[in-house]
Amino acid sequence: MLARRIPTILPDLTFEESLEVTKIHSISGLLSKETSIILTRPFRSPHHTITINSLIGGGKTPRPGEISLAHYGVLFLDELTEFNKNTLEVLRGPLEDREVTISRVNASFTYPCNFMFVASMNPCPCGFHGSKDKECTCSPEAISRYIGKISGPLLDRIDIQIEVTPVKYQKLESSSKVENSEEIKKRVDKARKIQLDRYKKYGIFSNSELSPKLSDIFCKLNSESKKIIQDAFERLGLSARGYGRILKVARTIADLDNKENIETNHIAEAIQYRKLDRKYWK
Repeated sequence: MLARRIPTILPDLTFEESLEVTKIHSISGLLSKETSIILTRPFRSPHHTITINSLIGGGKTPRPGEISLAHYGVLFLDELTEFNKNTLEVLRGPLEDREVTISRVNASFTYPCNFMFVASMNPCPCGFHGSKDKECTCSPEAISRYIGKISGPLLDRIDIQIEVTPVKYQKLESSSKVENSEEIKKRVDKARKIQLDRYKKYGIFSNSELSPKLSDIFCKLNSESKKIIQDAFERLGLSARGYGRILKVARTIADLDNKENIETNHIAEAIQYRKLDRKYWK
């Protein structure tokens, strides 16, 4: 439910982004005659039985796969552990490069795939591992096999890892006012404008596209923040990739907070979003 609402709070497509998305859907034969240009961000949610070719693209004359159809939008994989492990592993390159090249005897085709990867899964086969309300019936071996379907390198490419606890009945019945998507989107649009202005000379749109060199320029930390992330790097056993992704998330949190520089609370919050893999994938 949360994943399907992500597009409602994402920034509107720019004209350039709309053109790219429209081209991809057009050559895939998915553009209706009534649609001249796509103005909303794509949301793709393939079934767990999807093949590698359908996910990344393929065929005799290679067509874009789900990762390209999700370009500038969201690719959502529900029940991640139900997907074939080999199918999931092919995501590693596209998540890093934001494009995929499919080679055939007569030609090679390169398609863009700059998407937001969102996935959900249970902590174990029965779904109650770690629950305070219901006892898990799975053996340690079954849990290990279950979560072992997701490799460390793939996890390392997921910026934010959140454990969501079951919703209590009182929450469902609560009449207290909550933010709607429109209100949240205003904050997101404001943060995106900050990023567009910041990177207009560099040909990128957002913090997620920062190269290591640009991260050194725009993700500078004060001495206290450096100490916090150094401690986390050593204690959690973070990789260089994980370190870079924490910096980008912290930069985004600072933008949402309307702060010019990354502050201590921003880096601390970003680190909190990287602890789940250390809890279940020790």
